[in-house]
Amino acid sequence: MNRIQDLSKFIKLTGDRAKLDAKANGTYIVYKTREGEFFKEYSSGEIERMHEQGSKHE
Repeated sequence: MNRIQDLSKFIKLTGDRAKLDAKANGTYIVYKTREGEFFKEYSSGEIERMHEQGSKHE
């Protein structure tokens, strides 16, 4: 594998691990789409779009 493929695999595994941790702790993960929107994904599978709260961190 080349470095890009290795990095892509690592990113996917990190997201998968975050989902497992969220499920174990009864919480959610937060992620940003390519379009710049933020979402909360609960362990139940429910996905909720987050609305801007005035402060922008990047």
